[in-house]
Amino acid sequence: MKYKLGIDVGGTFTDFFLVGNDGSSLVHKTLSTPEDSSIGFITGIHEMAEKLNSSPSSFIEKIDTIVHGTTVATNALLTMKGAKTALVTTEGFRDALEMRRGVREERYNNHYRNVKPLVPRYLRFCLNERMDAAGYPLVAVDLNELDAIIARIKTEKVEAVAVCLMNSYLNNEHEKQATHYLRDALPHLFICASFEVLPSIRFYERVSTTCINAYIGVVIGRYLESLLEKLKKIRFRGKLMIMQSNGGVVTPEVARKIAAVTVLSGPAAAPIAGSYYARLLGFDHCITMDMGGTSFDASLVVNGQCITSTEGEIDRHRIALPTLDIVTIGAGGGSIGWIDQGGLLKMGPQSAGSLPGPVSYDRGGTEPACTDADLILGYLDPDYFAGGKYKLNKEKTTEITASSLGDPLGLNAQQAAAGMYRVINMNMAQGVRHVSVERGFDPREFLLICAGGAGAIHAGEICRELEIPMFMVPSVASIFCAAGMLLGDLKHDYVRSYISRYSAIDRDRFLELYREMQEEAEHTLSEEGIDASKIDYHPSLDLRYAGQFHEVPLEVSMQEILDFRLNEIREAFHLEHNRKYGYELRIEGTELEMINVRLRAVGITEKPVSLTGTDSDARCNAQQAYKGSRMAYVPEANEMQELPVYNGDILGEGIVIKGPAIIEQINTTLFLSSSYQCETITGGSFLVYNRELMPEGYKKRAVTTEISITK
Repeated sequence: MKYKLGIDVGGTFTDFFLVGNDGSSLVHKTLSTPEDSSIGFITGIHEMAEKLNSSPSSFIEKIDTIVHGTTVATNALLTMKGAKTALVTTEGFRDALEMRRGVREERYNNHYRNVKPLVPRYLRFCLNERMDAAGYPLVAVDLNELDAIIARIKTEKVEAVAVCLMNSYLNNEHEKQATHYLRDALPHLFICASFEVLPSIRFYERVSTTCINAYIGVVIGRYLESLLEKLKKIRFRGKLMIMQSNGGVVTPEVARKIAAVTVLSGPAAAPIAGSYYARLLGFDHCITMDMGGTSFDASLVVNGQCITSTEGEIDRHRIALPTLDIVTIGAGGGSIGWIDQGGLLKMGPQSAGSLPGPVSYDRGGTEPACTDADLILGYLDPDYFAGGKYKLNKEKTTEITASSLGDPLGLNAQQAAAGMYRVINMNMAQGVRHVSVERGFDPREFLLICAGGAGAIHAGEICRELEIPMFMVPSVASIFCAAGMLLGDLKHDYVRSYISRYSAIDRDRFLELYREMQEEAEHTLSEEGIDASKIDYHPSLDLRYAGQFHEVPLEVSMQEILDFRLNEIREAFHLEHNRKYGYELRIEGTELEMINVRLRAVGITEKPVSLTGTDSDARCNAQQAYKGSRMAYVPEANEMQELPVYNGDILGEGIVIKGPAIIEQINTTLFLSSSYQCETITGGSFLVYNRELMPEGYKKRAVTTEISITK
């Protein structure tokens, strides 16, 4: 038996999903260890061995691949606890990092303050060198200036250096020279350059991304070194892969060098898993929502492909690397309820985390959180949380919720909890709107795939608010990202800036750029053990109408590139612009401009047999799975009612349960309000639909009918 293991470190829980080469699977969760994520990582492996009645050494020998999603980079940025970083840039551009795009982001906020730059001004050093706008050298690099900068870097005890020179995306000769000189003089420092991280136009985006890479590079390097050492001690001899923000995986060596690719490492796996489950049901399009302990992530899959963006921000720090388009808000099981100065009830973004956690965890938490509200409203069984692994203190939770939220609002504990439930549901519905409606898509035409340990309690009300007729709760919902990581291929993104009027594109130059990127991709993937025959190439172009400031990314086929089919590509651009913005400019004299050419290289890796789990012969009908009943809140009636409770882990395929009802599983709980009905499907997943929005007989058609959305 050989295993593949996905491990997702979240703010509250660390999730594990183990798949054997025979299709068997095991789900496990343990509390995260924020002081050192690798502790929870290793602890969970030992706990899984115990679950399988195996010795740790025997269990670990059977694991051939571990795919790891980490929040180390994200946390370093959010807490400003990255490396002490210096920037070397061209004379006159020292303050670009602080000036950003020169736009006041909150123009009506008189108290607005710009984000604190990752590199303070006294550590931003200038070189009197210059490339012109066409990439020709004007002023050479002065090595004496570099020597003076090196002396300052040593004096200030800098840990990392970012190098970003003006116009280096056109000609990186000066930047390469400066970077190599710095590395020779400062061999123990982490040094990265923009030509390695993001060789594309727009100086602020390039310098910001390069500084982020330097700032977190040391932190990621130390973490991976510590983790690899711990894995070595427990005799792990398989492959460790790291999840990237673009939905692919990379080796630890690449993650150390280009650490910025890990800033959304964990959440990026959700849309990958969402695409897998949507495809099983016959859908090309889905929205994935992942409600964990700390945050809520929403993302879109269109035509089977995850939507990507190069306009990401982490705590207002711009990162222009391709990342999956994920909207994250502070809405999780640990999100704290509070009252603002106007007397309004709010939820999050502050989180109780894993320590002290919500009040109900009985670990010292004093502020009611979303999990506490779910407990008071009867959705959670205090004796069966995480399958009984943790006991929840309902009496204490009710008392503190009443005193801290209920009394100031003139409500009892149950009414305050119902308010918390409604507020956080509205917050999450708004997050789904951001990722769908604001991108030009109608969420009513999508299947919603609900993930995260807390998600299935709230998904029905989110769907009701957005008029989404159907959602799915996968059997691996509580560890959705950990499961999705096992579906990730090795992915590398390449970009070259080629700024030209569309009619003036030089065919030879155009094809040469793609050949250059393809050769680089083949070399990198070859070093990672991928044969050239197992590499897929996905080209795209950044285009715009002449006079526009921002471009629209357009996916094209490799054949269209090789055949230089510019007319077909132009037509596709008009359609995409119209879909995204509601208009197109086909009038005579309107010219297109090309800004960047991009290539995504995908090294196809071996996938698990299945993520749906294996059906047991012991699966039961609804009557056999009935556990009893308890009082729970029904939103439509705005009152507590006695609801039937079922054991979802033993329900057989094809069982239909009508709401209101509660379906409990070891790692998640599904709440069906009055208008909902669910059916168990292959592998222990649930398909849930709203009887009011989906007439009888429509469900099966929805599963097989293709949604019409222009690519």
